[in-house]
Amino acid sequence: MPRFKMVNNEIIQFTAEEEEARDAEEKAWADGASDREINDLRQRRNQLLANTDWMGNSDVTMSTDWKTYRQELRDITKTYKSLDTVKWPTEPTL
Repeated sequence: MPRFKMVNNEIIQFTAEEEEARDAEEKAWADGASDREINDLRQRRNQLLANTDWMGNSDVTMSTDWKTYRQELRDITKTYKSLDTVKWPTEPTL
């Protein structure tokens, strides 16, 4: 399907070169989807880990449940299949 652009209030069809360039842009975007997804996952995981960093203070004894939770967060990048189906671990109660 041909693409069009607006130039000086006139609709003009893309040239072959513009079509190729746009196809390359769309391919690059699609090829980067998994990288964007893993980055989103890492950002969420890092925030959840940061929320529990206080558990590592020297005056706090971290329970096994908290250690497990934090380890599951660190391991999530190895086990997930898709952001739509990722199973986040449940934060233990205090």
